[in-house]
Amino acid sequence: MIRNVLSIAGSDPSGGAGIQADIKAISANGAYAMAAITALTAQNTQGVSGVHLVPPAFVSDQIEAVFADIRVDAIKVGMIANADIAQAVAEALRKHPAVPAVLDPVMIAKGGAPLLADDAIATMRDTLLPLATLLTPNLPEAAHLLGLPMAETRDDMVAQARTLRVLGPRAVLLKGGHLEGDESPDVLVTDDGEHWYEAPRTATKNTHGTGCTLSAALAAQIARGLPLRDAVTSAKAYVAGAIAQADELSVGSGHGPTHHFAHLYG
Repeated sequence: MIRNVLSIAGSDPSGGAGIQADIKAISANGAYAMAAITALTAQNTQGVSGVHLVPPAFVSDQIEAVFADIRVDAIKVGMIANADIAQAVAEALRKHPAVPAVLDPVMIAKGGAPLLADDAIATMRDTLLPLATLLTPNLPEAAHLLGLPMAETRDDMVAQARTLRVLGPRAVLLKGGHLEGDESPDVLVTDDGEHWYEAPRTATKNTHGTGCTLSAALAAQIARGLPLRDAVTSAKAYVAGAIAQADELSVGSGHGPTHHFAHLYG
């Protein structure tokens, strides 16, 4: 049976991040992709030039329309933009506690534009984190959520991931791509302890939407029934391949997208 995954996130018209990346990643990872849009952005590979928010009640309507008709096997939550939308998404998710949810706390675009209002950080921390099966922040996002300096070592990463777990998510995958060095280590913290995932850093500027892509791939693998550690292994391998072949694409002149369907292009 093909599993169904609902992405709740913002739209990227250039196709590299947000809902568009999620649909590609979910599909590439063997699940059927659905979407509830929280915001429209005007952006390309060079940056974000505008954001138009969807009214919170309509975000709720989209989510409930899906659940009213379709079996949802997993949820991915990305850009929520402000506190009111965060609250609306949280209220919708509370109605479906049995559905696993992957929360990617999108705060800043690759080009540096803010994608989350300052007053929404506390709302996300208080209402959405406790509903997450898996939280997938990068190092700056973890620092913002905790009000701490960005982790600079592996020990810092473990400490911050453990602290994030105290806020409610059942597991935390803290992504170490912002660390210095040739490696890009991630740490998964669960009830069973810490599990490290090592990966070499790929020399490319085409990494637009990697966080969206990873969290969506994770939601698809969780929906398909993989244990969490195996889901992380599979999703990370998929994203590593998409990044490694990103330079085969010719999309824009800034931070280009990853190659979501590289495995289909031979």
